[in-house]
Amino acid sequence: MTLKKSTHYALYAALEMARAGRGVQVTVSQVAQRYEIPTAVLAKVFQQLVRSGIALGTRGTRGGYSLARSPSELTVLDVIQVFESVPETAQHQGPLRKLFDEVDEQVRCTYASVTLETLAGNRPEKEPRLHVVN
Repeated sequence: MTLKKSTHYALYAALEMARAGRGVQVTVSQVAQRYEIPTAVLAKVFQQLVRSGIALGTRGTRGGYSLARSPSELTVLDVIQVFESVPETAQHQGPLRKLFDEVDEQVRCTYASVTLETLAGNRPEKEPRLHVVN
């Protein structure tokens, strides 16, 4: 599965929103500068993320974007599906077509298993860390 540039940009944007944390907004210019993405292109990507319900946008001088849901509830596949169409299986499948479809399905399953929280490394600690005393 080959991803479009806009999909890559959307994943960078989602990653930065996940890293920012709940209630903290990121701006188009922050993400564009960090990943060297054209601002105008990235602005359209953020708009698409808002229209799809993945992100929330606030206008104005203190505006920016944040995730609409917790990063633990959103997967990499959720973001990808906004920008990529899922190809339909050809009616006359040969053995190679079947193989490619199976590989694509495994890739989709992998993307679906990775949350934005995991991608961002924001895993909450379930237990407090223990201090070892010698």
